[in-house]
Parts: sequence; structure tokens; C-alpha cells
Amino acid sequence: MKLVIAIIKPFKLDEVREALTTLGVAGMTVTEVKGFGRQKGQTEIYRGAEYTTNMVPKIKVEVVCATSLVDRVVEAIQASANTGAIGDGKIFVVDVSQAVRIRTGETDDSAL
Repeated sequence: MKLVIAIIKPFKLDEVREALTTLGVAGMTVTEVKGFGRQKGQTEIYRGAEYTTNMVPKIKVEVVCATSLVDRVVEAIQASANTGAIGDGKIFVVDVSQAVRIRTGETDDSAL
């Protein structure tokens, strides 16, 4: 099993969710996060005053999937979250050693 973590632009969430749903991904965790990379923050206006924020709002999508599905999941996220502009985000893939469904006690792939 693999954990796929994607940091994407907020307005791309629906497209990413739809792309993953067509692959048969049954669930995901979505978190509103802030961070910065090469974008180096952004300039905003608040009550008429301009100020610079160091953190840019993003969405973190986490999906646990079977190892056989991970390449297609990464490709689907990359294709649906891409705008071609700086700040499109990153995708990380991490090994998952165990998964347990709390309600039933199912483990590993059957717990997904």
C-alpha cells in the first residue's frame, strides 16, 4: 500500500476528486493548509492597505491506495491539478506498512 500526498491549488480540488473517483479511489482526506515554495508568498490588500503574506493557501489531498494503483493515481492528480503556472504543487508517495478499519477490524488492502 502507498500513501499519496498531493499539495494542490484550492480551485483544483473538484477536478482532482473527479479524476480519482473515475479510477475507483474510494476515499481521501482533504486539509486546508498554508505553505510556500518557489512562489515566495503573495501580495494582498486588506482594508485598503497592501501587505505581503509569506504563506500561500493550498489544499493537501491524502489518498491510501494499493501499490498496483499508485502510478495511475499520481498521473491522475498530476493531469487534473496542472495549470502550467508556478505553484501548481507537489506529489509525494510514501510506503504504508499497515492499515486497519476500526469498525470491522479488516486489515491492509481490505481495509481500504
